[in-house]
Amino acid sequence: MITILCSGSRGDIQPYLALAQEIKKLGKGVRIAAGKSFADFVAGYEIDFYPLSADYKSVDIDPKLIKAAQNSTNPLKMMLTFNKMKKYAKLVVDEMYEACQGSDLIVYHPGCTIGYFAAEEMQVPSILASPFPMLETKEVASIIAYGKTRLPIKLTYKLMQGMLWTASKTGVELFWKEKYGKLPRNWGCPFERVDARHPSIVSCSNFVFSRPTDWDKNIYQYGYWFLKENDDYKPPVELTDFLAKGEKPIYFGFGSVFSSKDKDNYVKWVTEALENTGNRGIICGMGSIESLPSNILAIDSIPHTWLFPKCSAVCHHGGAGTSATGFAAGVPSIIVPFSNDQFAWAHRAFDIGVGSKPIYKKRLSTKRLSEAIDFSLSKEIVENARKLQENIASENGARDCAAVIVKLAN
Repeated sequence: MITILCSGSRGDIQPYLALAQEIKKLGKGVRIAAGKSFADFVAGYEIDFYPLSADYKSVDIDPKLIKAAQNSTNPLKMMLTFNKMKKYAKLVVDEMYEACQGSDLIVYHPGCTIGYFAAEEMQVPSILASPFPMLETKEVASIIAYGKTRLPIKLTYKLMQGMLWTASKTGVELFWKEKYGKLPRNWGCPFERVDARHPSIVSCSNFVFSRPTDWDKNIYQYGYWFLKENDDYKPPVELTDFLAKGEKPIYFGFGSVFSSKDKDNYVKWVTEALENTGNRGIICGMGSIESLPSNILAIDSIPHTWLFPKCSAVCHHGGAGTSATGFAAGVPSIIVPFSNDQFAWAHRAFDIGVGSKPIYKKRLSTKRLSEAIDFSLSKEIVENARKLQENIASENGARDCAAVIVKLAN
């Protein structure tokens, strides 16, 4: 049995479900350990599930801390915010340790380092499975600094890994001392401890950020881990009617980082920018909006993999998963980063020629959004986005990383 330890929201868990799908195809037993609120979601893909009673929906975390984490605009602010949240980690470590029992191999998210230490105690291999590039290289800054700061490259990795380790280590430390009376052997941040028994796998396209040439040979990056969605999704009739009545619209949605207090301004900017550029639009996740013009439709949450290919461009906050889905859909990106790694995906979209220059949240306006739309829909950017789609489609990161996992487990 292979156990995969996950952390975060539904979007964070999806890539790990993709790995589980491919592991199962290779004939190996696999289970996902994640917050209990995801039980139905995971079960819908017929993957074994180990529910953790404490997750981001059920744990009583101060909303101000969550908000601060979502709006950290530089690496130092991120470090301070995650340091404040570390006391909550103990709530899930006990159950994650139990989930690991009986495993032949443990795959763990960088926020679940108990997986590494549990595997060492059980004398089985472990694999760091990262949803983004996070291991040190001299070739490019880490994703919490790329395009945003001019800190020394080495320092950007120290900060990023330190932030993730800080958020995880307190729970492991408290649990281990309570259970064994001392710290684990080789106590310390495990991320760079890569070898044949402790490889690392990364969810990222080599056509977005290429695999660094100075990485250890046991670090595998084969492409994104895209979840093969169930085919039973039925879109609302009003959406299919809207899509059929004109040119492809531009998608606008800013995920969980969007605050309802900003709604009026965002609707105004989107409405005016679409009027200026003569385009249609879909506004997603902002609730009911009154008096919208006929060229705009407001909808609730909808699978990005279904909708994005039906759009002419996608405007969003730059979450890693949303950015990857936009790149794979072959449409230009207009990214308005709010915090954390979102700046990196925004800058990278522009650097590789598949999107507009980033519009930082505080600088968003009708004028800047109008200019970004015109730029993104130019012939060159549209063609670049289409080529990136073809390149990403040539990779199969989930399948190839699953093969690495199963080979080590056998």
